[in-house]
Formats: sequence, structure tokens, C-alpha cells
Amino acid sequence: MKALLGLGKILAALFWGAELANLLDPFVQPFALLLNLAGAAVLLIHAAELLLFQPRLSQCPRPWLERGQVMLFGIFHLLALPEAEEPDPLPVAAEQA
Repeated sequence: MKALLGLGKILAALFWGAELANLLDPFVQPFALLLNLAGAAVLLIHAAELLLFQPRLSQCPRPWLERGQVMLFGIFHLLALPEAEEPDPLPVAAEQA
């Protein structure tokens, strides 16, 4: 599983590199427009992931670093995070006999 997550992060980094190259020196049309649309869509999806996984990210020791990595790598980074610790349920009072 770690190998697939690592491969996904590499592919995501390559995508953002292509997007940055397209912004600095636009590719031939219609590829430039299509890549910009794909970049905007991925950016919106990653922002939605930030909102959905906010409780899990806030439990991390460095939440801002984790949020930045989610914006870059998306679900590939979220799946690599350790499981969130669920709070203990309220202690049950001693049952009355």
C-alpha cells in the first residue's frame, strides 16, 4: 500500500509540475486550456478534502504542514496519515442494582 501511495504522490507532483510549466509558458491550445481546467478541478477537490478531513488534520502535530501536503497530494497524503484516535465514550456511571 505504501508503494502505491508513494507512486500516487509522485504522479501528483508531476501533474502540479506540468501545471506550473503551463502557467509560466503556456502549451499549445487546446492543451493549455484543458490543463488549466484540470488543475482548477483538482484544486477544488483538494480544498473539499481539507474541509471533510478537518478534524483528522487538526489532531496532527503540525496541522498546517499536513494541510499543505493535502493541497499538493490530496487523498494520497490523507491515506498515509495514521488513523485518528477516537475520543473515549463518556464513562458509564456505576449501574444501579
